[in-house]
Amino acid sequence: MRRFLSFGLLAMLGCHHLAPGKPESQFTPQERAGEREFVTHCSTCHYADTEKGLNGPGLEGLFRKRYLPSGMVANDARVSAVILRGRNMMPAMGNTLSDQQLADLLAYLHTL
Repeated sequence: MRRFLSFGLLAMLGCHHLAPGKPESQFTPQERAGEREFVTHCSTCHYADTEKGLNGPGLEGLFRKRYLPSGMVANDARVSAVILRGRNMMPAMGNTLSDQQLADLLAYLHTL
């Protein structure tokens, strides 16, 4: 009974365990390109391998969750809009990334 209560309390508090992301050894060429874009444009503010925040939220499991840290639905359209237009402290990247770079970045974010 005590074990059940502890588990129930953790579940209510939002603690969860995500399955691991896609192994790097299985990345497609597009996902590798997206990883490079992430390192170049995103890694100064976001961690890819943890949910812990840096200057922005950690992105581990970004698309394996229903919602983004902002509470918005986690889907390509919403994530693209945040990347392109910015949000709160995140700068807009719309004038920085080409359509291909954005597609590559999204492919990589799906691996996290």
